[in-house]
Amino acid sequence: MELFEAVRQTCTSPGTRQGAQAGVIAHHGVGTSPQVAAGAPMDLVYIEGFTGLTVIGIDVSELRDPQPVRISLTIGVPSIRACATDRIEDTVNYAAVHDALHGLLATHGVQLLERLAEKIAQMVIADFGAHWVRVSLAKPAKFADVESVGVLIERTRAREPVRAQGVTCAFLGKGLIPN
Repeated sequence: MELFEAVRQTCTSPGTRQGAQAGVIAHHGVGTSPQVAAGAPMDLVYIEGFTGLTVIGIDVSELRDPQPVRISLTIGVPSIRACATDRIEDTVNYAAVHDALHGLLATHGVQLLERLAEKIAQMVIADFGAHWVRVSLAKPAKFADVESVGVLIERTRAREPVRAQGVTCAFLGKGLIPN
């Protein structure tokens, strides 16, 4: 009977790990520290004030010549192993991110800062293992009387889908185990 009780709790309890994984990914407010689902803080690697040239915009004048953009990234990963190992392979290599940003600026082919910021965020998540990323993207020279215009976005890596086992065992055991 103890085995059945353990299976029932694992499959149906909303407070279990599987129940937590099925939840919505939380949005982290600007200025707050990201957290992993279990509540453990993430370690952050950042690049502040990267400046590059790219063709971006909706005005005809913006689509002819490259213009400066300024990018700042904050990249969250749970517990950077490099803190213990002192190995570059165990962290986000910001030199590689730097080079990838230059490559993306040369080839992105989009018009809006919002779309470029999204491409940057997805690249950092997919190619560099980030679990969370904040991207600040600005045009510092858009207007003579404004320091800069831009966007700030945050993205979180999609969680692994909950395995069908939990749902299956909930249906198989329904009604067989007394509450």
